[in-house]
Amino acid sequence: MEVQLTRPELAKFVEDKVKSGDFPSREAVVEDALARMMDEEVTLTDDDVTAINEAEAQIDRGESIDFDEFAARMRKKYAAE
Repeated sequence: MEVQLTRPELAKFVEDKVKSGDFPSREAVVEDALARMMDEEVTLTDDDVTAINEAEAQIDRGESIDFDEFAARMRKKYAAE
């Protein structure tokens, strides 16, 4: 497979990585980037989806607080300890 980079700054980045010795080839740079993307990819489980749906339902019922209020409560609670 051959890949053509259309953004010059990306092509320069790849070339710089090879020239610096960080990677043995352009292909190695691209393979490393793709491997990192695969590692970072998030897959939600059924339990995750259930928890998200329940959290959204709690918000809809008004069972939530503003983040700033929550942060203030936590600062107060843990500053005393």
